[in-house]
Amino acid sequence: MNAFTENDFDHLGRCVELAREALAAGDEPFGSVLVSGDGEVLAEDRNRVVATGDRTQHPEINLARWAAANMTPEERARATVYTSGEHCPMCAAGHGWVGLGHIVYAASSAQLGEWLSVLGVPPPVVRTLPIQDVAPQVHVRGPVPELETTMRELHEEYYASRL
Repeated sequence: MNAFTENDFDHLGRCVELAREALAAGDEPFGSVLVSGDGEVLAEDRNRVVATGDRTQHPEINLARWAAANMTPEERARATVYTSGEHCPMCAAGHGWVGLGHIVYAASSAQLGEWLSVLGVPPPVVRTLPIQDVAPQVHVRGPVPELETTMRELHEEYYASRL
């Protein structure tokens, strides 16, 4: 069962704020927060794909790189990445290779794919896969039903001016 705690909702709320910041900057609405095993927010980031022209500038992979540079393997194993959207295969692989222990996401890749299909957005260049198909050792929780409408609306707003 995907029981979500008040702390989960607090961190996911910050992810949604970061997704809104990305959207306001003209970027795809994704945001992520890295939290230590003790509950301390260590780092956060938002999508910067459009702003940089670099399709790898996802917040999840950037947090994995930050964790590799700043945390011990033990600290990484106890940490959680909270994120507005389920990791893509690149980010899931980075998460797994770095040894981060947990992921909690607001909206799944399957949900996003359905929303984008309805909007007429072409499929991505890289096929989406569930995180555990890419990184089976990672403990994953999501999606969060209470955040589905919010995340769908953010993506609809992003694509409304691009289609």
